[in-house]
Amino acid sequence: MINLPQFIKYVIQPTLAHLELGGRAAEELLLGTAIQESRLTYLHQLGAGPAEGVFQMEPATYRDIWTNYLAYKQDLAKKVNELSLLGPGSIDQICGNMYYAAAMCRVHYLRVPKALPEAGDLEGQADYWKEYYNTFLGAGTVEEYIENYQEATFRLDW
Repeated sequence: MINLPQFIKYVIQPTLAHLELGGRAAEELLLGTAIQESRLTYLHQLGAGPAEGVFQMEPATYRDIWTNYLAYKQDLAKKVNELSLLGPGSIDQICGNMYYAAAMCRVHYLRVPKALPEAGDLEGQADYWKEYYNTFLGAGTVEEYIENYQEATFRLDW
């Protein structure tokens, strides 16, 4: 597993600052998403699944963000592309470019009309992740998210 304080300090916080979409609530939600989706261990979905990166974003979701959201938010799209190493809109880097993967995860949540849960509201974050990231079709549960987050962060000092 990636060291959590380093992941927060060197990936999540600078990415959110670059996008101007930061704050503790966003940091916690992105951290929780990565913990739940990949245990901060896997860069590609285990088995035959298509999800990629520590946030386990599926290619269809990735394409939808670019086609139906970022195409209409040019300033934000430019900021996301500034984090790209392989050129504009390339999903191929989600596995190896954690800045880009974090940016795409944050933009995914930005599309949600409901505000982010408050910082420190783990159950709210778990519910939000389940409804808007994993969806009712996904195998993950709110209880699993909470358990995985607490297990991974029990020594984390924000």
